[in-house]
Amino acid sequence: MSRRKILAFASPVALAFGLAGCAAVGGGNIPSPNTPITQNEAQQGREYHSQILQEFGGAMQGNTATYVRGVGQKIAVQSGLANSEGAFTVSLLNSSVNNAFATTGGYVYTTRQLVTLMDNEAELAAVLGHEVGHVAARHAQRRQQTQQQNTLLGAAGAILSGILLGDSQLGSTLGRAALQGSQLLTLSFSRSQEEEADVLGVNYLESAGYDPRAMSTVLASLAQQSSLDAQLQGRDNASLPEWASTHPDPAGRVRDTAALAQGRTGNVLNREVFLRNIDGLTYGDDPEQGVVEGRQFIHPDLRFAFTAPQGFYLVNGTQQVTINGQSGQAELRVAQSSGSLSQFVSSAFQSLSGQGQGQAIRPQIQTTTVNGLPAAYGIGRATSGNSQVDVVVFAYDMGGNQTYYYQAITPAGRSGVFTPMFESFRRISASEAAQVVPRVIDIVTVQPGDTVASLSRRMAYDNGQEARFRVLNSLGSNEGLRAGEQVKLVVRGR
Repeated sequence: MSRRKILAFASPVALAFGLAGCAAVGGGNIPSPNTPITQNEAQQGREYHSQILQEFGGAMQGNTATYVRGVGQKIAVQSGLANSEGAFTVSLLNSSVNNAFATTGGYVYTTRQLVTLMDNEAELAAVLGHEVGHVAARHAQRRQQTQQQNTLLGAAGAILSGILLGDSQLGSTLGRAALQGSQLLTLSFSRSQEEEADVLGVNYLESAGYDPRAMSTVLASLAQQSSLDAQLQGRDNASLPEWASTHPDPAGRVRDTAALAQGRTGNVLNREVFLRNIDGLTYGDDPEQGVVEGRQFIHPDLRFAFTAPQGFYLVNGTQQVTINGQSGQAELRVAQSSGSLSQFVSSAFQSLSGQGQGQAIRPQIQTTTVNGLPAAYGIGRATSGNSQVDVVVFAYDMGGNQTYYYQAITPAGRSGVFTPMFESFRRISASEAAQVVPRVIDIVTVQPGDTVASLSRRMAYDNGQEARFRVLNSLGSNEGLRAGEQVKLVVRGR
């Protein structure tokens, strides 16, 4: 949750683009694959660019961003979409979500979190090349012609509406949207489109001189990271809405892209160059957007904190924090104050009722005080399919014309599961805020006597240190280290 994102309730915003190169521009004649960028596509890309930057934490600056831009332009120009590397705008996004995508008009993106998971420059080129492949083949335009739509879910109310309506498609979106907050979601490409983007991406790697096996290795790392995230968060389902898992069958794609690379030329990895350029890069949450520490969320700039209930886990987004568990989901957002807290809660329910196509939710609104903060809340019941659910809106007055509010949904009669979280919301002191520092990537050289166990103990986590270290460095469960090689650690920054 960024301090720059102070938003009121918003309805779903339909955008003509999506993740993974899903540049779903309007209908009409679709250029043939690998046709250069048209003027119309370039204009559309420029229009989407500012929206993407806003949604994903903004474009980063500095040496790492410059390096990523150079690699992205080098691989993108292999597509034939443009003859000049300068025709492509490649952005490193300040987001802790593992994702990469491209849009029409030569705009290519990767999040810093995804970059930290990579092991070499070839893997960076592979990820961006695959996304550019979707754009070159105009997959999203073709998909749009079959009436498949991408949607940006801009508020918790938009997420909740799927359940309130009993809509199977939106209802199934709840879990994915909660996991990724209000980040962009995408419908899967067809298997044939994925295969074509993989082929194009491997072709781009080869023509640029990179090792084409990098497509397979980065996919394997992403699958391992998704599995580890699920394990650490206590989930059975490892299918996070990330770059690897939004594409069909990541395990199968690892095998297929490895086979696709056999017999290809190109052997450049540039591992040392890559590691040197990501040394010091922020890992995980940026304190300016708030930090998740176990079940606690703390925002040093906005000066508040809260704790999720036992059995729930948190995911931080640029506009909200989502709270997820088997017995309910919730989001915390911040909006400009308008009227009293009771009026705010009432308006929230009116918005939800409107999205429920006339299904009125009539809560009894009450006022209270939580840790010295004025608060108001309401609980309403709605029908979801053949069952009923409880919807809660809980708002706090933090001063400064800002209202912080939760929107939550649980099975009927189970809303009390979130009561401890509502009661934990509090203002933090300046000294407590000053103690929040980012985690960063630290590139170290393995010394004689260093082991996986000894280096893992330097990871800035209280749990899963060795598992995190192995996945971060693409090490198998029994694989050791060699003196002289470089590895990544996650340490506390300054």
